[in-house]
Amino acid sequence: MKPIRCIAIDDEPPALQVIGKFCERMGGIELTVTTDPTEGLRLAARIKPDIVFLDIEMEGMSGLDVAAKISRDTCVIFTTAYLDYAIDGFNLDAVDYLHKPFAYSRFQTAVGKAKRRLSAKPAPAQESITVKQEYSSVSIPLDDIVYIEAMEGYSKIFRTSGRCTITRLTLKNVGAMLPPEIFVRVHRSFIIARTKAERFSRQEIIMNDGTIIPIGRQYAETAITILGIK
Repeated sequence: MKPIRCIAIDDEPPALQVIGKFCERMGGIELTVTTDPTEGLRLAARIKPDIVFLDIEMEGMSGLDVAAKISRDTCVIFTTAYLDYAIDGFNLDAVDYLHKPFAYSRFQTAVGKAKRRLSAKPAPAQESITVKQEYSSVSIPLDDIVYIEAMEGYSKIFRTSGRCTITRLTLKNVGAMLPPEIFVRVHRSFIIARTKAERFSRQEIIMNDGTIIPIGRQYAETAITILGIK
């Protein structure tokens, strides 16, 4: 089986040592490391890695800036001690966000996500969903959705345009129409667009329209993983 080509970019050598040990433990990974983000970009252009493990706060260049310049065919996994950058990382389409110090099992999960993305066949990007509102069909752009709330017998779709679309679909059925890399269910009554999340804790998420969304106990593990909450 062809090994997975990886680059780790972190200006702290001990962090690179941890990633090196974890990659060796997993097997099937060819790892190149550097403490210099500029050199990391040069390596990425030459090696064309499958995965880049990338710190965010580094001397000389932010990991976010590095990620923005790396090929979209490369899976980026952020590795950082700073929780505040989680949303920025996911906005750059990162596969995962590892909050230092992370365990080997969490590292395995992140690499597993990257493998699945690498093996997935590319599909046309979904841009909207269409729902029934009363007796007509309404097309809603995905980037116009802030969150969806379950009401008795229907769902309310709250939109950045300020409008609210009400449909006689259950929250589960609306959720099935949405791409999981953008939308996440965080409560039995709420699905959020994670790119519209502004601040969050283990108990709640504050959306960019000011709405406070609770995190349900049943969905806490998923929300913690996706949003990078420790």
